[in-house]
Parts: sequence; structure tokens; C-alpha cells
Amino acid sequence: IPGNPTIVPKNMEGAGSLRLANWLYRVAPKDGSVIGTIGRGTGFDPVLGAPGAQFDGTKFTWIGSANNEVSVCVSWNSTSGITKFDDLFTKEMTVGGTGISADTDQFPRIVNGVLGTKMKIVSGYPGGNDVVLAMERGEVKGRCGWSWSSVKSTHKAWLDEKKMTVLTQLALEKHPELPDVPLIIDLAKTDEQKQILRLVFARQVMGRPYLAPPGIPADRAETLRKAFMETMADPDFLADAEKSQLEITPVNGAHLQQLVSEVYATPPEVAKKAAEILNAK
Repeated sequence: IPGNPTIVPKNMEGAGSLRLANWLYRVAPKDGSVIGTIGRGTGFDPVLGAPGAQFDGTKFTWIGSANNEVSVCVSWNSTSGITKFDDLFTKEMTVGGTGISADTDQFPRIVNGVLGTKMKIVSGYPGGNDVVLAMERGEVKGRCGWSWSSVKSTHKAWLDEKKMTVLTQLALEKHPELPDVPLIIDLAKTDEQKQILRLVFARQVMGRPYLAPPGIPADRAETLRKAFMETMADPDFLADAEKSQLEITPVNGAHLQQLVSEVYATPPEVAKKAAEILNAK
């Protein structure tokens, strides 16, 4: 990238990227010399009333996302009795969770709260691998909020052997490899339901987001965006990503900027209802 900007790491200490987002917004130089990467949902924290969010996500300079993430809900066939998404309306399925703010907990909670499904979240597992092991041992019957790219790279054999079933896709758009698996947005029955689901799952488009502070010169913002997309198409970069089993489905900065503006335009009463569901005990 021209000028070799400083990249602030995602793991700046504190608050799951919130501290970094606040710093980029309020303190970082606004000359294109500093960019950062934050949690995919952090940019929407103000919409959901998250305490400590001291920024307006629409004013960041969004550079691009390395991945348009698609997560899935799966059932373990030998124990769950769940063979399709509609079964979740009449049968309880226990799913493993790793913490109140993690996808494994928030995604099934929002699906339950909006659509009325019956997933029971058993939280407290140390990590996603522990949830998978619990599913295999029969402690839980499924997992909801599991990256499709991770499913493919680590447990594709389970799908081929029909040990588990993919019930729904948690994203704004279907993954091309899952044309017959229902998309969660399409299951909404009212405009309000669709708005809530879109608000929560918009973060998927920001699978690995890069951003700069507000107000940097337009020509430098354009240079950063162009360099980012060129990097995403670089053969050496893609070869390294493949070795690391990282899915690269880049989203350009202009698209992110538009999406963030649309999410921030969510009616306050809808955003409040989404927050209440996500924060329910």
C-alpha cells in the first residue's frame, strides 16, 4: 500500500475491538497513515446501544472486507431428530455456546427470538472446537453460528457421511456452494422480522473488515481501497490463504460504506427490539 500505513492490530487490549474502534474514530491521525481491523459486529455496536461505543460507524472510511462470511446452523443426525429447519419450530435442539457475545450464543438467540424456533443454548464451552466435540459426544445436538468455511476445512467428511445436516445459512446472501439450504433472511414473515435479521446478520458481510478513521482525504481513501482489492486478487496472497484454509470472498469499501449507512438507518424501535433479544438472559 503506498505510503506504508500503520496497521493497528485487531487485538488491541480491551473490549472486543470496541477500544480500537473508539481510538480510530477519536484519536488516530486522519491522513490515511493508520488503518485497523476490528470485530465484524463492532461497527454496529452504537445501533444496538452497546455501552462504551463512542463513534458513528457511517463516518469511518471503510476500506474493504476480506470475506463475506456465511455461517450455518447444523444438527447432529444421530441424536437431534432434526432433519430440516422447520423441525426447530416443534422440537427442541440444544446447541453449544462459547459466551454471551459470541456468534454461537447470539445467532441462535436472535433466530429464536425473531422466528420462534426452539434452540436451547448451553453456553460456557471454551471454544468452537469444544462445541463440536460436545456435539459428537452427544452433550449437545447441534451448533448454530459456525462458519461455513470452517465446516468445509475441518469437518467436510461429516457432511459427506451424513453425520450432520446444514439447516440454514446465517448471512445476507446464500453461499454459492449451498443453493438448496434456506437463507435465514428469506424465512422472515414480516418486515420487522426481516429488518431485525438484516441488522444482526449484516456483520457477516464484514467477515474481516479493514477501516480507517473518518475524514481522511478522498484520494487517499480511494488509494487504500484500490490497494486492498488488488491485494485480495494477488496470486501469492491467495496461495498463502489457501494454505491456511482461509476463504477469500472480498467486499469492496464502497459496498461496506453503503451497507453500514443502511444499517444505521434501521428504525430505533426495531434496533431496540433486536438488542433486547440479543441481551436476553
